[in-house]
This record gives sequence, C-alpha cells and structure tokens, in this order.
Amino acid sequence: MDLEMAKRVLKERGLSLVIVRDGEVIFESKFQGIIGLIQAINVLGGDLSSSSVADKVVGRAAALLLAYSRAGEVYAAIISELGLSTLNEYGIRVEYDTIVPKIMNRRGDDICPFEKISLTISSPKEAYERLKNYAESFRNST
Repeated sequence: MDLEMAKRVLKERGLSLVIVRDGEVIFESKFQGIIGLIQAINVLGGDLSSSSVADKVVGRAAALLLAYSRAGEVYAAIISELGLSTLNEYGIRVEYDTIVPKIMNRRGDDICPFEKISLTISSPKEAYERLKNYAESFRNST
C-alpha cells in the first residue's frame, strides 16, 4: 500500500523523491540526484525502516544510501544495473520501470559523479559519510 502511495505522489506532484510510512508521506523532495535522499536521512534520523521510497533515479550511490537507512522497499522510475544488484544484495524489495546500464551526469557525457564515488565504496555507512561530504562540498562550491 505505502509503495503504491509513494509512486502515485511522486508522479502526481512531479517530485524526485517521496517517502511513505504507515500511509503517510513523511518526506518529499524536488532536488535532483541524491541530495534529496541525503536530506531525508538527515531529517528522519537515518532510519527509513518499514518505509516505502519512490525515487526517480536509483543508481548504486542511492542504493547504498537506501541500504544505510534500512529502507523497507523501493520504487525507481529509472534504475541502473548496479543500483538493482545493490538493493538485491541488501535484501531491499524493489520495483522499477526502466533499467539502464549506468546513471549518467546531467550532460550525458560521463557517469554521474556520485556514481563514480560509489564504485570505490564498500559499505552503506561509508557511502553515507563520503557521499554526504561530497554533496556538501559540491553545494558549497556553487
């Protein structure tokens, strides 16, 4: 039920991320990339257990953050092959519309920078720390 609600809200409101728990939207974001997911983890205290997450794009970086926060189930409009295998590795139920080989940057000429970082990360905890730091340095430089 929660996952269906999260999917519906994601599409109806044109959001990039929706998190639902017990029939209630507990977080939503329009931020592109994994910034919204990092914010959700910070705002919700890092615990998304028994929540349903609908995200427009899930690559390995987002999948590791979802594993770190113990998301219950995930819907991705677009998921990468590594994102799917990472969610499966951590036992997170996933639904998706489209699978792609990799998540590209906004220009489409290289792999997403967060995805590049995720390739050298070995655990969800390390993913949260490194991706959060990178996102903050990225935000501070703009």
